[in-house]
Amino acid sequence: MGTGSIIKPGDVQRMTAGTGVLHSEFNASKSETVHFLQIWLLPERARLEPSYEQKPFPAAERAGRLTLLASRDGRQGSVTIHQDVDLYSAVLSAGDRVSHQIGQGRHAWVQVTSGAVRLNDKPLQAGDGAALSEEPAIELEATSPTEVLVFDLS
Repeated sequence: MGTGSIIKPGDVQRMTAGTGVLHSEFNASKSETVHFLQIWLLPERARLEPSYEQKPFPAAERAGRLTLLASRDGRQGSVTIHQDVDLYSAVLSAGDRVSHQIGQGRHAWVQVTSGAVRLNDKPLQAGDGAALSEEPAIELEATSPTEVLVFDLS
């Protein structure tokens, strides 16, 4: 299986390499820079059939709220991944607050992709990540225009 793709702002791309894949990603613009975050999640089992999925999640759909981007079951229009992980994104204005309940025995990872937030009253800025275990909830407050990812993990 071979694939090449052009990623646009707000796109989520999911690929299962499984038994092998050739793949490339690139900035199609000759004049604009790209801010690209590549995240790898190990699948729950080996030798899956190769597959590919890409879906836009415009900033307007993620404004002021956590939006489900990826999940094991593809619920709420998210892309499907082969792992017990729910991936959320929010685009926040300064002062916006969002929260997420963490289920018993689950963990979370928060990645600030731009801007700055207070995570459970601790400051984080662009590029920072935080692991949470044995916490009942994530409380985020944007202290500047911010984009953040929240991983809900088993």
